[in-house]
Amino acid sequence: MIIVMGSREQRDVDNVVSKVEQLGYKAHVILGVERTVVAAVGDERDKQRLTALESLPYVEQVVPILKPFKLAGREVKSESSVVECGSAKIGGKHFGVVAGPCSVESREQINETAAICKQYGAHMLRGGAYKPRTSPYSFQGLEEEGLKLLKEAGQANGLPVVTEVITPDNVPLVASYADMLQIGARNMQNYGLLKAVGKVKNPVFLKRGMAATIQELLMCAEYILSEGNPNVILCERGIRTFETETRNTLDIQAVPVLKKYTHLPVVIDPSHSTGHWDLVTPMACAAVAAGADGIMVEVHPRPAEAFSDGPQSLKPDNFADLMKRIKPLVEIMGKVL
Repeated sequence: MIIVMGSREQRDVDNVVSKVEQLGYKAHVILGVERTVVAAVGDERDKQRLTALESLPYVEQVVPILKPFKLAGREVKSESSVVECGSAKIGGKHFGVVAGPCSVESREQINETAAICKQYGAHMLRGGAYKPRTSPYSFQGLEEEGLKLLKEAGQANGLPVVTEVITPDNVPLVASYADMLQIGARNMQNYGLLKAVGKVKNPVFLKRGMAATIQELLMCAEYILSEGNPNVILCERGIRTFETETRNTLDIQAVPVLKKYTHLPVVIDPSHSTGHWDLVTPMACAAVAAGADGIMVEVHPRPAEAFSDGPQSLKPDNFADLMKRIKPLVEIMGKVL
C-alpha cells in the first residue's frame, strides 16, 4: 500500500512510519518532487488494515500498489530516479558511461585503461576482480588484489569504480573497495546475494539474466530495494535466443518497457549483448535513441592480449569514436553526457 502524505513535515512522516511498523509492515519513505509517500511493504493478506491511516489529518490517501514490484514501480515514485556514485550520476537527465576492461589483469593494464576511459569521457571505471566463468579452468580474476588495483586506478584518474560481487560472504569485502556493486547476469536470481547488497550503502548495478523476463528483473530489484538500498541501476545485457551470429540478442525494446514500469535508471551493455567489438558502437547509439540512461562498455588497450572477452573489447580509438558518435544523440534525447 502507498500512504500519500498531505504534509511534508518530518514529524508527521515519522508518525506514519511508526504506525506502519506497528502494524507489522516495513516502511519506505520516498521523497518526490511534488509529494512524499510512505510505501508499506509486507504480508498482502491483511493490508486493508493500513486504510485506517487515512483518518490521520496529515494523510491524503491510502492506495494499493497493483504491480508485484512495489518499490521499483512508478506507482510509488512517478519521476525517474537519479543514482549518484561519487562524481557520477546516472538517470533522469544524466547519461552515464561506464567503461573498462572485463578483468583487472595487472596494475599497468588497469591504470592504462583507466586513463583512456577518463580521457575520452567515461564517468565510471569497470573491471572484474571476481569472475564467474562458464569454465572452471578459465581466468577467475585476481580477487582482493584486483580490487586493490581497481580502486587505485579509479582514484588516480578521478573515476568511481564498479565491480562484480559473486557471493553474499564477499559483499563486505568488495563494498570496502568498490563504489558500486555489480550483480552479474548469472547471479540475478541469487536471492541471498540480492538481500546482502540491499543491506549496504553502495549503489547496485543489476544485470538482467540471459533467460529472465522483464518482470523477473524488476522483482530482483525489489529484493534489493526492500532491504533498504534505494540506489539500483538496471542493465539490459542481451538475452539468449536461437541466433548464433552474436553472443546474445540485445533486447533493445526492454528499455522503453522498463522506463514505462520503473523509475530506476536503465543502462545497456552492448559489449556482452553482441560479443563483437564492431557491433558495440552501433548498439550504443541504438541504446541512446531508445531512451537508455547510460551504457556499459568494455575497453582494453590491447584486446588481443586480454585475459577474457577480448573480441568484444574496444581499443582506445574505437572508444573515442563511440563517445564522439553518441554525444549528439544524447543531446537530442534531452540528456547530458
